[in-house]
Amino acid sequence: MAVPRRLLTRLAIVIIAAVGLLYGGILLYTQVLNDAPDALDADDLEAALNVATSSSAITASSLPASPDTTTTLAVADAGDGDRASSWTIDAGSSVGYRVAEVLFGVDTEGVGRTDAVSGGITIVGQTMTEASFEVEVATITSDDGRRDNQFRGRIMDAATFPTATFVLTEPVALGVDAVDEATVEVDINGSLTLRGVSREVTASVTARVASGRIGILGSIPVVFTDFDIVDPSIPGITVEPEGLVEFVLVLSPAQ
Repeated sequence: MAVPRRLLTRLAIVIIAAVGLLYGGILLYTQVLNDAPDALDADDLEAALNVATSSSAITASSLPASPDTTTTLAVADAGDGDRASSWTIDAGSSVGYRVAEVLFGVDTEGVGRTDAVSGGITIVGQTMTEASFEVEVATITSDDGRRDNQFRGRIMDAATFPTATFVLTEPVALGVDAVDEATVEVDINGSLTLRGVSREVTASVTARVASGRIGILGSIPVVFTDFDIVDPSIPGITVEPEGLVEFVLVLSPAQ
């Protein structure tokens, strides 16, 4: 029996309306409700340094010894040998990931962050000789609990590999006596460990000194297969095969 033309027209209208509602909802989510923060930048570094400044006081006695009254990133050349200064993570630090996603054909981003980071650096003269940082993977959260469950579970297996780490593998020549308000841009080489797999990486960072603290802004490109990270994609959501580890670190003199 032939289907009445009027019925076919109504069915077509219903289908078109359903598709429109579906993609309208997707656009609403990706453009309005998906509250992924922008990439970390110099403004975030400045804000993080301000958070650290307001959270704990720095006194002259707590700073590494220096040849004058100016707060410095590193102790200046002291004759036959440079003196070392140690710095540890302070409030305002943030580490996380950023990945490009395609949600049912619409481009969006997945961003997760945490402030559960520990570690520090050692500076001798104008050279950063040591640096190591550790992040609690299960504390990294985004704006979507479903994404977080996937991230903590099948993607990063936080129960088996609870931490991610970065360890400096080559000394970094800063090239300047960094005083308050000074900024330096350098590349640092280190070993990044994700999901139990370690790889040599290079991070481009900006370091800034303010109020007796060091702020470090940077990112590290990550190809998921290099770290045995499973494809994050699921039906309807395609994730690019690489992403970024991004960070703002604030460090204060070790007590």
